[in-house]
Amino acid sequence: MRLSTRGRYAVMAMVELAARQDRTAKPPTAKSTPPVSLAEIAAAQMLSLAYLEQLFGPLRRAGLVASARGPGGGYRLARPAEQISISAIVDAVDEPIRATRCEDGAPGCIAGRRCITHDLWAELGEQIRLFLDGLTLQDVVQGRVLGRAVAPQPVGAELTRV
Repeated sequence: MRLSTRGRYAVMAMVELAARQDRTAKPPTAKSTPPVSLAEIAAAQMLSLAYLEQLFGPLRRAGLVASARGPGGGYRLARPAEQISISAIVDAVDEPIRATRCEDGAPGCIAGRRCITHDLWAELGEQIRLFLDGLTLQDVVQGRVLGRAVAPQPVGAELTRV
């Protein structure tokens, strides 16, 4: 399963914005950091400027970024990076995290019936959402992502109390 371009680009752009704010202000606050232009973000991440312009509207409406107009204008994070989850970014650009092939509101996976593997793919999508919900922009900027995935307990394993 892959996250679509909308979700990936939005996360990449927000991480770039957070990293730039992290470098320019100590401690970063909404008022103390200079805005970053979308052209700078697009160039740094090798993303389409036109595509970023489409993504930053929903990110602003979701309260994740604030815009500054005029010369030297651009975007800032609307809240500290440690308060913005990766899942909030994905949700803001209307990117569903689903691994099933079922459409929302459809009666089933195959010919109107629920497929036998539906629950497997639905739970995989939920695990991805939970993982992204547990990561913040600050985690990514600070390199605190590796090792975050947790293996499930083997079937039949008992929990031991300490």
